[in-house]
Amino acid sequence: MRTLTITVPDTIELEDREMVMYLASRLYEKSKLSLGQAAEMAGLSKRAFMELLGHYGVSVFNYDESELEEELKNVKNYRK
Repeated sequence: MRTLTITVPDTIELEDREMVMYLASRLYEKSKLSLGQAAEMAGLSKRAFMELLGHYGVSVFNYDESELEEELKNVKNYRK
């Protein structure tokens, strides 16, 4: 894993750990990182990361609308 140093304005009132979590959650949301990679980046277990995602407005179920529709079709066909 590489290290990145960024400069953040003093007006951003977030702790470093919260900024890392915010970045990791957004990268997960955009499918740039897997759940495990994002959790590792945030320094958390997968379970802890999953539990915190909702606080950042990110769903654990990282599907777009077409993927959800396909999943629903599969479930309906399975029940027949």
